Amino acid sequence: MLNDRQKEAVEHGEGPLLMAAGAGSGKTRALTSRLRFLIERGTAPERIVAITFTNKAADQMYEQVFNTKKRSAGDLPTIGKPFIGTFHSFGLRILKNEIQKTDRRPGFSIYDDDDSSRMVRHIIKELDLPREHYRPAVLKAKISRIKSELQNPEMLKESSSEEDQILYEAHRRYEEKLEKSNAFDFDDLIAKTILLLQKNPEVLKQYQDLFDYVLVDEYQDINRSQYELVRLLVKKHQNLNVVGDDAQSIYRFRGADYRNFLNFARDWPNAKIVKLEQAYRSTKTIIAAANALIANNTKQTPKTLWTDNASGEPIQVISAGSQEDEALWLASEIQALRRKHPKQSVAVLYRTNAQSRAVEQALLQYGISYKIFGGPRFYDRKEVKDVVAALRFTVNPFDQSAKERIETSLGKRRSAPFFNQVEEGHIAPNSLGRIEIFLDAVGYKEWLKDKYLNAPERLENISELISFALQYDENPEELLERISLLQASDKIDDQISNPDVLLMTVHISKGLEFDTVFVIGLSEGILPHEKSMLKSDEVEEERRLMYVAITRAKNRLYFSYFFTPSRFLYEIPDELCQFQNSDGRDYWLPDEDEMYID
Repeated sequence: MLNDRQKEAVEHGEGPLLMAAGAGSGKTRALTSRLRFLIERGTAPERIVAITFTNKAADQMYEQVFNTKKRSAGDLPTIGKPFIGTFHSFGLRILKNEIQKTDRRPGFSIYDDDDSSRMVRHIIKELDLPREHYRPAVLKAKISRIKSELQNPEMLKESSSEEDQILYEAHRRYEEKLEKSNAFDFDDLIAKTILLLQKNPEVLKQYQDLFDYVLVDEYQDINRSQYELVRLLVKKHQNLNVVGDDAQSIYRFRGADYRNFLNFARDWPNAKIVKLEQAYRSTKTIIAAANALIANNTKQTPKTLWTDNASGEPIQVISAGSQEDEALWLASEIQALRRKHPKQSVAVLYRTNAQSRAVEQALLQYGISYKIFGGPRFYDRKEVKDVVAALRFTVNPFDQSAKERIETSLGKRRSAPFFNQVEEGHIAPNSLGRIEIFLDAVGYKEWLKDKYLNAPERLENISELISFALQYDENPEELLERISLLQASDKIDDQISNPDVLLMTVHISKGLEFDTVFVIGLSEGILPHEKSMLKSDEVEEERRLMYVAITRAKNRLYFSYFFTPSRFLYEIPDELCQFQNSDGRDYWLPDEDEMYID
């Protein structure tokens, strides 16, 4: 049963439609119902395109419309069936159909990130670029940005900047290698499709005539090239139906531009805007907190969520003396909750992956099973395993497994200076000193920056490991014993298919819901992240991230912090909260003026 606003959107006639859907307002149901309505009204299914961001979302939409799990993977068009899939799969279908109009041949390859990275490393060697200034991961990201933002590389060639001219040449060689290999990279599946349509008006007209409606999910997350592809397809009939929530736009680091959502009415003057504001997921208290928080963002489509659900419990705000105290309080509270509500779902959300370390150890200490959702456990992360292997080798130079781990990861040449120092006895007596010797001898941090675009996150994991190592600084052997015991406990938990609690970053949690949600590490500098605090646009994205975290909760919501409370905690009305110290004593947030918050 659709509510009035959902029904208004679903039964919209011709022309552009934007469904501005608040968290938990049934946006997926509305978009799916819109697709079903178009078919039932008489639109031929094959004349509809429904674009999602993930194959999982496409499968779910297909299943809900056709009551079957089998989604067609055939070429366009599929008679009797709409296209339901991702932007990239849609672009791929067009490229395959029109390959003779490109500079590629049938049977082309699609290069993944590893293939692309390998080409970029070759180009850096060919151009003899200094690695300290031209890191493969960064250069690859710049080439990707040229494509996803539809930049003209010729502008780089005309630039007076040497860096721009080098980027132009790197991009030129990259494209040349792709063509010689008869391959497209992942960005090409959209960028080259746009180029194809722009250069061949008859092909563009063919696809404009082929489809009567284009539906797009999660419209707040589209980038420039995705926007342009959609614009080209619907320019003739303007039957573009999109759904999204700019308050949940949290993927700028992937190129998402929420301004495409905010500018919808400007881009399509005849657009109908329908706000889906009735929320079904959360309690009144949680909804009120979300509304109060996001109201502080200046750039948004204003919405006021409301719900017929019960008021629910107050939000628990917990102050802890340290990260370890916070984790121990968390484990104790989860243990009590599981006893009282054994069948209800529990999630712990955090800003960065590095924050899971203390939580994992506390949960293991309390015998609570857990699973990291969307990523490996802390001690299974590559950079953590590398550093731990190096520490093991300093304690036991006969450890061949540790040596092989380092050589396989870094290569024998890069690893050699570290092994030489150990063999010559140039090793510090303490844990921190030994870790630093490894990091310095092999240039490990620089190597991470060269190899991985998410190097800052990996470096945070190393910093977190060092923070833990300092607790056992005088005894490296005891530190390794502690880590080994934690890893052994992990192996036991891996056998549990239904863990007591799920751990994940807030980014990963988007689209999910849980009975109880703990948002931990709500400290200034963590959320909002210290790197975002100098720019208002970035602080607003951090606030949207907090909004996503809040709206994952159905029944109970906990906030916890240590040291300085996040500015976002001051944006939640006091009457919605109950404040305590981690030891159970009543507590109140410090005066905001004393926190030096702008």
